[in-house]
Amino acid sequence: MPSSAASSTGRAHTPVTSVDSSDGPRPGAAPSPARRAAGGGRGALLILAAASLWGTTGTAASFAPAAASPLSIGAVTMGAGGLLTLLLAGRSALRVLRAGGGQLWWALLGGLAVAVYPLAFYTSMARAGVATGTVITIGCSPVFAALLERLLHGTRLTLRWLAATLSAGAGCALLTLTAHGGTTVGDDLPGGVALALLAGACYAVFTCYGARVIRAGHSSRAAMGALFGLGALVLLPVLAATGGPLLTDPRGLAVGAYLAVVPMGLAYVLFGAGLARVTAGSATTLSLFEPVVAAVLGVAVVGERLGGWAWAGTGLVLLGLLVLTVLTVPVRSRKRTAAG
Repeated sequence: MPSSAASSTGRAHTPVTSVDSSDGPRPGAAPSPARRAAGGGRGALLILAAASLWGTTGTAASFAPAAASPLSIGAVTMGAGGLLTLLLAGRSALRVLRAGGGQLWWALLGGLAVAVYPLAFYTSMARAGVATGTVITIGCSPVFAALLERLLHGTRLTLRWLAATLSAGAGCALLTLTAHGGTTVGDDLPGGVALALLAGACYAVFTCYGARVIRAGHSSRAAMGALFGLGALVLLPVLAATGGPLLTDPRGLAVGAYLAVVPMGLAYVLFGAGLARVTAGSATTLSLFEPVVAAVLGVAVVGERLGGWAWAGTGLVLLGLLVLTVLTVPVRSRKRTAAG
């Protein structure tokens, strides 16, 4: 979930599948508990790697031209980056779109969420302030994702997930709200909060529907390519309309290229591979590692300073993620009965 938070200075349900070592699960027999746990642990590491790359977005954006709008930065990140993700997936993404039926609808819903997410997120920060928009977006997405998984295919909401999410969410709030000594409130707080909630819901939607496409038998690269390729169809025109100051400056072009290739293209390949191995609710909780990386880079690269409360928030985020990663995060969905 790319953001400029702490360092921004300027599934019809299918049975559990075996874990393929290359690009995600393929239909087959259910793995042993040991192998499922190992796959969950590897999936958690892949999500954390993706979140680490997302955490570089704010530092990279700080080098963009001052006239570049947050909207254009969001559009270049997930618009140009989405097109790159589609190209990397190649024909496998087209197979998702040609599958028809439920799979096509999942891809369309996920693609729509991909398109709305950065527009809502970056506008929420402009209206409600960077800290407020970021905290609400990042903090609510694990809740939306877990509720969606519960509603769509009965994934259990465990006490471990709840404890990890509460710890990481509280830490994220502390870190973001105190990183600059307090919140910076925009001129439309209610509108900004509403847009942040929309952004968090969109992030949960494309995570959940991306997972459904994967568990229907497609590779994670194909699923991400299809969803983000569809999102790019909406975001690239937005970039064309708003990206003048970003795309006409050599430094802006360099920033845009980095955002599209690394925090978007590479990160979402990693995210998709991790999503094939963990639940969407756990994936969104693990992605709360992003503001920790953003804060560290803000201190090390941008020259920001963090107080005691911000470091305490960092500790809470790490504690919550430790609960998930050390105990592993296997995909555990309750099977629906065929009859009745």
